[in-house]
Amino acid sequence: MQRTLSVIEYGVDEEVMASIAKALSHPVRLKILKLLASHKCCFTGELTELIPMAQSTISQHLKALVEAGLIQGEINPPKVRYCINQEQWLKASVLFGKFFIADKECLCDCG
Repeated sequence: MQRTLSVIEYGVDEEVMASIAKALSHPVRLKILKLLASHKCCFTGELTELIPMAQSTISQHLKALVEAGLIQGEINPPKVRYCINQEQWLKASVLFGKFFIADKECLCDCG
């Protein structure tokens, strides 16, 4: 019996959501986002003072959040400023909001 592979098509929205979901998939990144979101302006300082981890580890997590577009950073030695990327944050909120309310009815017969 020959098996036929079907092509799954997805668009830019799914790619963006997957990138954001991957960035959100670590508890340290969620903690960083909560810290940044709690500041009315950009955070300038050492996140290692608030999250007891090595600077190199935090830097890796910050890099993932920047790559997903959820935060933005500005290096101005000796300080680095990080803040929520408001445009991408809103886009993520809209995309995931649509995703989670898209189909409220259960399609299975699970009761």
